[in-house]
Amino acid sequence: MDIDAGELLKKINTPADLKRLRQAELVALCSELRQYIIDTVSAHGGHFAASLGVVELTVALHYVLNTPYDQLVWDVGHQAYGHKILTGRRDDFHTNRVLGGISGFPKRGESEYDAFGVGHSSTSISAALGMAVASNYKGETDRQHVAVIGDGAMTAGMAFEALNHAGIEKSNLLVILNDNCMSIDPNVGALKEYLTSITTSRPWNRFRDDIVHVLTKISELGPDALGVAKKIEKSIKGTLLKNSNLFESLNFRYFGPVDGHDVKRLINTLDDLKGIPGPKLLHCVTVKGKGYALAEKDQTTWHAPGLFDKITGEIKKSKSDKPVAPKYQEVFGHTLVELAEKNDRIMGITPAMPSGSSMNIMMKAMPHRAFDVGIAEQHAVTFSAGLATQGMIPFCNIYSSFMQRAYDQVIHDVAIQNLQVVFCLDRAGIAGADGPTHHGAYDLAYMRCIPNLTVSAPMNEEELRNLMYTAQQQGMGPFVIRYPRGQGVMPDWRRAFQQINVGEGRKLCDGEEVALLSIGHIGNEVVNARMALNEEGIFPAHYDLRFVKPLDEALLHEVFGKFKKIMTIEDGCVQGGMGSAVLEFMAEHGYQANVVRLGIPDRVIEHGEQHELWAQCGYDSAAITDAVRKMAVSRKTDSLAG
Repeated sequence: MDIDAGELLKKINTPADLKRLRQAELVALCSELRQYIIDTVSAHGGHFAASLGVVELTVALHYVLNTPYDQLVWDVGHQAYGHKILTGRRDDFHTNRVLGGISGFPKRGESEYDAFGVGHSSTSISAALGMAVASNYKGETDRQHVAVIGDGAMTAGMAFEALNHAGIEKSNLLVILNDNCMSIDPNVGALKEYLTSITTSRPWNRFRDDIVHVLTKISELGPDALGVAKKIEKSIKGTLLKNSNLFESLNFRYFGPVDGHDVKRLINTLDDLKGIPGPKLLHCVTVKGKGYALAEKDQTTWHAPGLFDKITGEIKKSKSDKPVAPKYQEVFGHTLVELAEKNDRIMGITPAMPSGSSMNIMMKAMPHRAFDVGIAEQHAVTFSAGLATQGMIPFCNIYSSFMQRAYDQVIHDVAIQNLQVVFCLDRAGIAGADGPTHHGAYDLAYMRCIPNLTVSAPMNEEELRNLMYTAQQQGMGPFVIRYPRGQGVMPDWRRAFQQINVGEGRKLCDGEEVALLSIGHIGNEVVNARMALNEEGIFPAHYDLRFVKPLDEALLHEVFGKFKKIMTIEDGCVQGGMGSAVLEFMAEHGYQANVVRLGIPDRVIEHGEQHELWAQCGYDSAAITDAVRKMAVSRKTDSLAG
């Protein structure tokens, strides 16, 4: 489907083309850019509301700045669709997040205009400060460094760490706070309340209109005049805004709030700020989903809605005449409420992902026992540890790739103290179109090396329920359950709970010559491969390990005692993962076997659909079938599959 750009937008291939437009034309350009995003995302999918909210800011930044010489960092990266379209990727934008197409996030290897790769939140201020310090060192005093931070990213501790450092540097740094009161879900916490108090202060909003321009002119008179002006400005701010000292106390010059949808005013403000030295913060108030009424009203649903009819707003969903298996996320959410109804010690914690993880189900049913702590994974883990010291059983749900940000807390605050925290690692394995920043490739490897942890992965929805049920039993200690993004395999999933013996795998079918060892949801691909192999007269055995720590040693003794050809399959990194654990077992017990490991190879895996990337990495059902053929000798015997 061809997407037509507007008359102004079709002429813009670089920011240099943008600068040729008159300011009077920019309102029309913003309208065309917003419509191009709507047209493309509705037909091809992707993130949606966040980029609509920064259209005017994007145009103003590239109009005023000398990019790519001036450094522009987006945080979080799904705000950057307009930026990509204006910097030479308009005609490729329909390939956004598609296998072989452009990335859904800024990516240094994709364009010189992408100053820093961003997928996780709250990195922009640190990165831009590093760039600014380097520019100072190289004598590039005319170079601008801008961090656009929004969609809840300011709530993370790393952002505050960077602000604290930036305040003592003399670097030319501008932080633009895109304040839309949202991450994926509504923002939470004291910072949100503070920003709201600023945006609703009528005296301050009357005073601030001319302050930027005045300070720019005073700065031209020299440092002494500017110093006096700063003191006067701070005194007035303190009178008008009781809470005005948050950013100012960190030595940032605070400007705003300004209307983030007034492109002409943004241009004038940004132009003035270029002349003010030192660290500055511009507070822009925007509406997430701006220009698409349904997205403005329901910003969470329209964060990344998938394909939709841009006219009616109907979100397109696949239909089936047969019962459809639920998403693992839905099973988690409903199961957690079931367990919490029976066990009043259970609590739920998520760092800013209540709808994505389905923690919102418990937040609605039991609001006093479920917490969204903002984009703060480290805090989420240690907060959970604190709850556990008082006899609570926290289910801490964090996306696998985001858990990487809280690794020290898992070790220091949970594992060493042997506290009963249940870590539910959502989006484990290949995450899909979000790409390398979101693939949960490493959790099996980085969790199984930590003492006191139980590390598990369910093959289906029933096993997810049973592992959750097991994890909240008395005395279980730290417990990790990892599961993938998306649909399971069991339409009839709501079954009675059964406790699983920790460290106990299961034999799914007996076989001959080759043993297949899998862990987690990818075991269903193994089942499909096994069925295809049976038709060819090849009958491998199949074992579901369920736990990578502790390993089922009795099961592995059976496997190595019977088979000399063994294949491990996991939706995780090959280095250090389940296959490595099996090799360690083999070496420790003196077994000799030909072991082939399938999983995510030792390279960065780009974006694409899950099945496409499984195939690319060599462990979808077809790849497993081919790999087993190479190991096995075809036999004309009856199937032993059960």
